[in-house]
Amino acid sequence: MGKSTLVRQFARSHGLHLNEINLERHPNLDPVFQALDLPSIRRELEGLLDRPLLAPGSMLFLDEIQETPHALPYFFEDHPELPVIAAGSLLEFVLSQHAFAMPVGRIQYFHLGPMSFEEFLAEMDPPLLAHLQDYTPEHPLPHTVHTRLSACQREYLLVGGMPEAVAAYTSTRSFADVTPVHQSIVDTYQDDFAKYSSTRVRLRLQRVFNHVPRAVGRKVKYTQIDREETARELRAAIDLLAKARVIAPVFHSPCSGVPLHADIDWKTYKLLFLDIGLMNRLCGLDWLALKDLDDRQLVNEGALAEQFVGQHLLYLQEGWETPRLNYWLREGKSANAEVDYAIARGAWIVPVEVKAGTSGTLRSLHQFALAKGTGLAVRFDLNPPTLQSIRHQVSGTRQSVEMTLLSLPLYLVGQLGRLLDRLRQER
Repeated sequence: MGKSTLVRQFARSHGLHLNEINLERHPNLDPVFQALDLPSIRRELEGLLDRPLLAPGSMLFLDEIQETPHALPYFFEDHPELPVIAAGSLLEFVLSQHAFAMPVGRIQYFHLGPMSFEEFLAEMDPPLLAHLQDYTPEHPLPHTVHTRLSACQREYLLVGGMPEAVAAYTSTRSFADVTPVHQSIVDTYQDDFAKYSSTRVRLRLQRVFNHVPRAVGRKVKYTQIDREETARELRAAIDLLAKARVIAPVFHSPCSGVPLHADIDWKTYKLLFLDIGLMNRLCGLDWLALKDLDDRQLVNEGALAEQFVGQHLLYLQEGWETPRLNYWLREGKSANAEVDYAIARGAWIVPVEVKAGTSGTLRSLHQFALAKGTGLAVRFDLNPPTLQSIRHQVSGTRQSVEMTLLSLPLYLVGQLGRLLDRLRQER
């Protein structure tokens, strides 16, 4: 994700002297931290750094902290003036094997996801990014801009948001340079499964890891992952990968009030993968295949549109809140309905439908509006953006619904929060 790079940039931009220690290179420090002797810890760290740890304007950065889990910050009580940042990968795998008290109230979490499409666009074509940030329903995007944004968004589907993959593509504009980066990341994850888990757990994790990219958008059925494993074992593997942010569960919520996750159905959920570029790598989809897909095929090739929108909605709060996402499902003999995502903005509960093509019915949105009385819905597709009031008789009933439909092209997902807040202010 580029965690180390971000920390270094942060220190540089704030004029802080960065004391960086990569714990992967110093495994002997774990028993030192485990002893919880702060003076001894300070001496060891200063011996590595060859400088005082508490010098004014300093910041301590403990990288690859999963290698030394007992190094989780214990400095606050005695040295509150020392900023400490810890970063690591698959840390939850390690914490699940250690029984020690977390320093409650002493750690602030920041949740880092893949680079967004807008961050990708900032590297590829900054003037196009300005068009996104300035868009309002009263000022439609020029058709030429819409076409260029749609083309860049399709490139993002293959490149994804892993920083190294984006850097490789923006430097050469060659998809051939992206493939080895994706493969290296996939291989590293699977190597780490072996490093931090037993053989049986590792095999289970690998099955889930390889299954999810091909099942995005579908309700989880354990028999489709592995018929030989129990639901309990597979659920444990899914939970572990979800805690490590490798996959993201999208739980069914009745959407009866906020917060949406307060009364979710823990047994009914679908899964998103970490990143759409890695997802396509595991599905074997390359640029030659992607650029030739028509709109209908785009829906069926690994639920690309749903993954793209979902991985952006997860981080709509920009990392300060735990990434959570919900959807709405009603199952019945004759009245099934499913809304791809449901999000809350203040007291508003907003249903979100994703259509990869330029057409598609709104039957599930109508059913949701009738059941929940919502006055606003969002649709993502490939059409230019529109804002319209609609009235529709719900299929199979004599009742009608009235609502405002905010229809956005996929590339505007990063502006959804701003646009919803704007509508809230106008009402």
